[in-house]
Amino acid sequence: MQKLILPSLLALLPRVLALPSPFPEYQLAKRDSSNSTHYNASLPNITIFATGGTIAGSASSDTQTTGYQAGALGVDVLINAVPALLNVSNVKGIQVSNVDSSAITPTLLLNISQQVQAELDSPYCQGVVITHGTDTLEESAFFLDLTIRSDKPVVFVGSMRPATAISADGPLNLLEAVTLAASPSAKGRGAMIVLNDRIASAFYTTKTNANDLDTFKSVETGFLGTFIDVKPIFYFQAAQPIGKQYFNVSTTTALPQVDILYGYQLLNTALATAAVASGAKGLVLAGVGAGGWTDNGTQVIDQLIAQQGTAVVYSRRTMDGYVEPRNAASYGGGFLNPQKARILLQLALNAGYGADKMRAVFEYDG
Repeated sequence: MQKLILPSLLALLPRVLALPSPFPEYQLAKRDSSNSTHYNASLPNITIFATGGTIAGSASSDTQTTGYQAGALGVDVLINAVPALLNVSNVKGIQVSNVDSSAITPTLLLNISQQVQAELDSPYCQGVVITHGTDTLEESAFFLDLTIRSDKPVVFVGSMRPATAISADGPLNLLEAVTLAASPSAKGRGAMIVLNDRIASAFYTTKTNANDLDTFKSVETGFLGTFIDVKPIFYFQAAQPIGKQYFNVSTTTALPQVDILYGYQLLNTALATAAVASGAKGLVLAGVGAGGWTDNGTQVIDQLIAQQGTAVVYSRRTMDGYVEPRNAASYGGGFLNPQKARILLQLALNAGYGADKMRAVFEYDG
């Protein structure tokens, strides 16, 4: 690719659009190359939506990799730290939020999804990258995988080390993510996750280790591809997961409350009742083994379904596996882990799905 020679550091600064929450007016316009010394008409246009997280984190020392401040740096700083981005795309940065990923809310998720959809609908955008904290990245990526309708690449990226650390992984991850979003071979694959030279599907990938760089994996289904010298190389032709749904949230402003309960020996049955009393319209049970729940706990769950109309999905606390329905009144979570089953249940409840449609969404068997 053609290398661009920049006359000054100022030429590196992208135009950052700071958007108020929760639902800003968002106007898309054709990129104006007349006043930009780094615009290259031969390169694709990629928009980076920044939400915060470790990739934008800052610590008091260059060896500190825990206890740092997440979301301390803006999108302009992230982009300027990787000048090679300008060799693969024309980048535009949008600061949606700057928070630890545990602070991501349904309102913010809807905001991100709606803005990303609007950007992808523009003929002047060829792909989107979302920078995100790794702790809940899989949930946001899964949400966008179900709520974005476009063949253009949508790539989530984060880092396990803050930007201030020795050998921080964020800059290379970001370069690979933008390169992937700019690649024609990335089209039609749904939302993807990029970290540590891996390309993974947002549908099944989960964070498997609290500290290691190679943490995002899908043990049963594997990776979509890898990077060699920052070049994305796929293992398979573009395809979508079996049973994947699409939910239109273009006018949605809130999602139903869905809570997750964890299974263990002699579990506290009052927690389910308390969750429903606090406003939960649905429950996801992270059961033992293949979705097991105690007898006393099951009695309480069945009462909540019958008396309160609570939607209940049985999932599993184990890393992988398929969960069948426990009875005719509840739903089996299939291959989805609890946090992803929660997202799907929120969207299905919001769409007004009845029992038959809900069962088809969760219990597909290919």
